[in-house]
Amino acid sequence: MSFPQSNESMGDGSWISWFLGVKGHEFLCRVPTDFIEDKFNLTGLELFSRALDLVLETEFDKQGWDEGLDTTDAEELYGMIHARYIVSPRGVEDMRLKYERGDFGSCPRVYCKGQRTLPVGLSDLWNHSHVKVYCPRCNDVFLPRSRCAMLDGAMFGTSFPHMFFMQLPSMRPHPPLEQYVPRLYGFRLHQKALMPPEAPESTPKSIASSASKSPYLTASIPKSLPSRFSRNDLNG
Repeated sequence: MSFPQSNESMGDGSWISWFLGVKGHEFLCRVPTDFIEDKFNLTGLELFSRALDLVLETEFDKQGWDEGLDTTDAEELYGMIHARYIVSPRGVEDMRLKYERGDFGSCPRVYCKGQRTLPVGLSDLWNHSHVKVYCPRCNDVFLPRSRCAMLDGAMFGTSFPHMFFMQLPSMRPHPPLEQYVPRLYGFRLHQKALMPPEAPESTPKSIASSASKSPYLTASIPKSLPSRFSRNDLNG
């Protein structure tokens, strides 16, 4: 899998340092090697021995990558381990530092007043959706800035922001005090005016039913027609 030019130096020369330095990977934090090497933290993951070796590589050959080395499996493996790490106490602390720096962006809603957001996945499965950002003030999710929008949501999982505030409850903001009120010439619009028009009924009705509701058919139909014969004529 090809990546854009790294925006950071190779650091310690490891694969992890290179991977975190790739443009668009700013949401990710460094998972310590001791966490990755602990087999308990890998329980249930589909392991690729070569991918794990690459993730733990301390002298990553960037030239080999430039010549076509496939790092897709390593990216997926690191991403799934990353999702587990960031809900651990150490991981929450690492992400707290990034959150306070504003690395994950802010909520676009006006009344959230620049509330900082956290990354979240809409699925815990790989290749199901890209990462989104969660606003703890309005409790909604949004698209992140385009630079990081292609990260897989499974790298963060569906539980991370909620675990974050469970471990750091003092950082949870209050709900917005204001809410936008639609107005027309200064008058507040009724709720019904904000609703879409009702869809026409798709079930066909009988001709008689349609005719009875037609505005062009106003004449009443008599319940019985007069007989041209009297009762005596019929009996005779």
